[in-house]
Amino acid sequence: MLSVNELRKSYGSTKALEGVSFDVKPGEIFGLLGPNGAGKTTTIRISLGIIEPDSGTVRFGGKELSVEMKDKLAYLPEERGLYRKSKVIDVLVYFGGLRNVPPVEARKRATRWLQRLELSGVADHKVDELSKGMQQKIQFISCLLHEPELLILDEPFSGLDPVNQIVMKDLIREMKSNGKTIIFSTHQMEQAEKLCDDICLINKGRVVLYGGLGEIKRSYGSDSIHMEFEGDSTKLKDLTDIASMDLYENYAEIRIKDGISRNEFLRRAFDLVDVTKFSVEEASLNSIFIDAVNSDKSGGEDVA
Repeated sequence: MLSVNELRKSYGSTKALEGVSFDVKPGEIFGLLGPNGAGKTTTIRISLGIIEPDSGTVRFGGKELSVEMKDKLAYLPEERGLYRKSKVIDVLVYFGGLRNVPPVEARKRATRWLQRLELSGVADHKVDELSKGMQQKIQFISCLLHEPELLILDEPFSGLDPVNQIVMKDLIREMKSNGKTIIFSTHQMEQAEKLCDDICLINKGRVVLYGGLGEIKRSYGSDSIHMEFEGDSTKLKDLTDIASMDLYENYAEIRIKDGISRNEFLRRAFDLVDVTKFSVEEASLNSIFIDAVNSDKSGGEDVA
């Protein structure tokens, strides 16, 4: 579906992208991941033809991006782009028209999506009368009116409460089941872990992890100790033989060094805090993300 090859982009002395490459397969949910300023948005904008790379190529189905191909794409940017003083239904019909959907058909599709997302009652409201979560869902609907084959979603859960995050997840999964391809760009690893088939982790404009999510998690082994506890969490920092640790007030995810006994390590942890629950599992994507970013100390500067 999409092939990105050796993208490079600089802004003055700042290197935004340094040889970014990945492939997105048809019908999958692909995670373009990374911390803020890693280069995710720059990669997306180049892929959509919004900005030009200094070098490198982007291909859709083996071909360069054309006007006809753009009608098969949809982009949900992190920054909202709705006309705040206009009525919701008018905004949606307008966006449909930009993608060559006739007004009558655009209104019909918009009405159907508003009903689906329980927003029928706001069709005649002005956009600035809606909550941030409602505006996010309206923006998402605007991306679907021309029935695209590829959706590029930049932080789609931004501004959504937990209930509406579930609604959004279900919609993304439904898009996939209907044969759509989704590129999901985020720094929220929990969401990516639940949704993505393949991932590409970018840091400081360079790819640091790329491949199938399951394969990447298996490569980090199964010696990740997930532990809930009561007591002073800082005491766990005194433990030796830790390869990496993601520590919170009453929860820790710890990867121990190779060759270290899990039982002996846990005994020492039990002496420091009151452990209420623990399990040994595959490393979470969040801990892999932190480990990969922390291990990647060289490279360019933060951009977008």
